[in-house]
Amino acid sequence: MDNNFKDSPLQISMLVYQHLLITSLTLPIEMLRAGEAYAKGHAKGHSTATQFRPLQINLIAEDRQPIQNRSGLAIIPEYTYANAPYSDLIIVPGIWRNPRPVVRANQGLVKWLTCSWQQGSSIIGVGTGNCLVAEATLLNGHPATTHWHYAEQFKRDYPQVLLKPDFFITQSERLYSVASLNALADVIVHIISQYYGQAAAQHVERNFSHEIRKPYEDQRYLEGAVDRHPDELIAQIQFWLKNNLATEQSLTEVAQLFGLSYRSFTRRFRVATNQSPIEYWQQLRVQTAKELLASSNLSIQEVALEVGYNDQGHLTRVFKKLLSQTPSDYRNVVRRKLFGN
Repeated sequence: MDNNFKDSPLQISMLVYQHLLITSLTLPIEMLRAGEAYAKGHAKGHSTATQFRPLQINLIAEDRQPIQNRSGLAIIPEYTYANAPYSDLIIVPGIWRNPRPVVRANQGLVKWLTCSWQQGSSIIGVGTGNCLVAEATLLNGHPATTHWHYAEQFKRDYPQVLLKPDFFITQSERLYSVASLNALADVIVHIISQYYGQAAAQHVERNFSHEIRKPYEDQRYLEGAVDRHPDELIAQIQFWLKNNLATEQSLTEVAQLFGLSYRSFTRRFRVATNQSPIEYWQQLRVQTAKELLASSNLSIQEVALEVGYNDQGHLTRVFKKLLSQTPSDYRNVVRRKLFGN
């Protein structure tokens, strides 16, 4: 790896403007910094240290005037669109109430978004902040979402965007759009996993997630996604697996149940979903176990049986492998956040 590259910061740009939703600015900054700190601390003394890149977070505005907002805190931009550095990732925060005046007042930022996209930047639009991304015509012909309250007006203003108001997250190439702060948090966890690995992402998720939600990959509308596949038989098998987690039948027997050889079943499943049936079933079981650990008083043994594992030890081994913690540890951490002081 080139030494100049490995030491160069990951450039994260946050657009700032009047009437922005300040939480959609501060939350991703704090999460990204937490992921960076974890990765830096765990990279010391390991070969992964050569892969660590620090974050450089920049506030980009139409001009250098302080941005007043509803919180009463002044935000001081560091750059204007005219002199902003190249960005690996750009986050476009949500906007309070009617976004149209903000869009009209920030046409320089709109043009900068277009240029940045052409130069290779990834972009995350938050809620009605997606109006700025749409104004840049970047979402034309692509799926996007926005705050539910503004969906109908968004359709009228940007008819060429494939609006998906029933989804909290959409992804099309390097374009992400989210409808809510919770969805933003899920995308940031996904981004951290790309920058710093799964362990860092899980660390951030445990410390910032205030409720149990499905993984990012299960929530998004992904343009061209293989998980929204046309293989109806595999879709039927996926539905069956979701509703029969505790079955004693093997995957070979499940394939036979649907008239397939195991070889044909595994081939078609991977083509349709981009993962093996074993990986998919384990993912379902772990996610359900997480939900039960957080929201029920079942013992660890009972949770294991509910999701199809023979005993508590089996569930514990899977949790340690995938989540780097035991089921008991997971329950304690989540419940402190859900029910603690």
